[in-house]
Amino acid sequence: MFILLFILFFFFYLKVSQKRNEMLRNEQETRSRYEEAILQTQLEIQEQTLKTISQEIHDNIGQMLSLAKLNLALAEAEQQDDTNSKITDSHQLVSKAIQDLRDLSRSLNTDYVSEMGLQRSIEYELGMIQKTGTMKTSMLVEGQIKRLDKQKELILFRIVQESLNNIIKHAGADELIVELTYLPHQLYLSIKDNGKGVDLTPLSENASTGAGLGIRNMHNRAKLIGGDFKMSSTLGQGTQVTIELSNE
Repeated sequence: MFILLFILFFFFYLKVSQKRNEMLRNEQETRSRYEEAILQTQLEIQEQTLKTISQEIHDNIGQMLSLAKLNLALAEAEQQDDTNSKITDSHQLVSKAIQDLRDLSRSLNTDYVSEMGLQRSIEYELGMIQKTGTMKTSMLVEGQIKRLDKQKELILFRIVQESLNNIIKHAGADELIVELTYLPHQLYLSIKDNGKGVDLTPLSENASTGAGLGIRNMHNRAKLIGGDFKMSSTLGQGTQVTIELSNE
């Protein structure tokens, strides 16, 4: 009788444990799906906002600057000497402002990024940085280029933008290299600079800081598309961000 009771108790315990583990798994899966849905919604809202800003820059500010440029050109034809020189300088400044706004508009526009593709979009960003004269940029592409799903490419591009923004603001670098390696079933993306580097420990532990939030955002974006995000840095030797994901 004692053995029978023990066996019954044991099986009852196993059954309860299985139920409990199943409930925990279901709860974890539900939480993960909920977090992914929230992140997806946030990204969609963000992309729509960027698209709206891009359209406003292109339609309104760009047109006003173009009109100002036309007026300056007309005034330049009528004026002489010092006034003419000042108008010429203003004309050049407005021309640069128009080009910079066009570059920014393209960079923010979701549709434009999707049309250009990941590689060309990154090259465009690096070209804009190179034009500032503050940093030498280069891009290395290996393997047979393969277009990814548009959503994956867009999210990868936003991660690159976030990383480049961090480099410009904080790294103190004069050179950065972006590498794209296309393997048969995998894509490898690397963003590396030769800046001052950073101690990642407090940033990863404290996501309330701007830098900490940036790292968390990049990590979450990569996770959303099934990518493996890594960041390494050595003080005085620069920082490297790497992302690996399936290209199927």
